[in-house]
Amino acid sequence: MNYAIIAAGEGSRLAQEGVTKPKPLIELCGEPMIGRLINMMVRCNASSVSVIVNEQMTEVRQYLETLQLPVPFNLVVKTTPSSMHSLWHLSHVIPRGRFCLTTVDTIFREHDFRSYIQAFESDEEHDGLWAVTPFVDDEKPLWVEVDRAMNIQAFRDEPWDGARYVSGGIYAMTDRARDVLNRCIENGVSRMRNFQRALVDAHYHLQAYSFPKIVDVDHASDIATAEAFLQSKI
Repeated sequence: MNYAIIAAGEGSRLAQEGVTKPKPLIELCGEPMIGRLINMMVRCNASSVSVIVNEQMTEVRQYLETLQLPVPFNLVVKTTPSSMHSLWHLSHVIPRGRFCLTTVDTIFREHDFRSYIQAFESDEEHDGLWAVTPFVDDEKPLWVEVDRAMNIQAFRDEPWDGARYVSGGIYAMTDRARDVLNRCIENGVSRMRNFQRALVDAHYHLQAYSFPKIVDVDHASDIATAEAFLQSKI
């Protein structure tokens, strides 16, 4: 499995709240968030790992350049206007084949992630497997509409009567997604959620995979919340 991480955001809310470290280097249980993700991916049979950081993240870039991984590592340094644009730049270095993308501030347990990856690797029917969760942690979550078989029907900005899941910020997909991504860029589409809607419009066969809990680190208070979550056995 090829893996990719979007770590190109500014982390402005954390900085405003007094957090001096760049978001990717914030430690959770003694390990930088981005290092934790990369190590987890390596343990989950990574064929390669690709990461994008913005041009202002010199400290993060230096940290990544010191890593010695047992698999090919691709580092893209580019300031982008959205996560969708970050994915597009990453798509130029991610090897062909299936890949899994995460955002750097998406926090989940390794055993949940491993089961998710195994499910996608054994799935020959769907074009993509999207992580969702019933735990709503994001300030502006992307709601995911599914049918009884967990096939994704739509992505919505607002909940509705019976809404159950929000996007977890983890996306496993096949190469077919690259064509849709390129069309989005050509047509001036922005935002990751609009790329996801374009996949549905293009009849990309997406299935949702539910994680019990996924949390985001957007504020200083989220750091302690994330650590407590990772240390909890519940």
